[in-house]
Amino acid sequence: MRHRRMARGFTFVEILATLTFVAIVIPVVMRGISLAASVAGETRHRTQATALCTNQMAELVTFADLTQYPNLSGDFPDAPGFRWESELLEWQESGLKELIVRVKWNTRRGERSVELATLVFPEAQAE
Repeated sequence: MRHRRMARGFTFVEILATLTFVAIVIPVVMRGISLAASVAGETRHRTQATALCTNQMAELVTFADLTQYPNLSGDFPDAPGFRWESELLEWQESGLKELIVRVKWNTRRGERSVELATLVFPEAQAE
């Protein structure tokens, strides 16, 4: 005589073990997704700030009279939330000046910034 196997369901212990496993794994996975999204947002802001900083520096070197206005600042109309400031410092005793441009923005964790610097020769720029 053949024995027919009846389809069996899960036992209560198996269901409890699965639910416990899921209860442990889901928060860890969600935290990982949240962390990845946060890092992606920070990277996006830092990349945008670096591009803004580069463009602002090029504009200052090209158009601004840095000897008359060594410290400038402003906002970016096309990039709300970002602001910039510049500073012109003596660089050694060479007649060169160091132009520092900073772009700042606020996050939930506080103020963040990107800073770029270059050397300029102010006398040649004024001509």
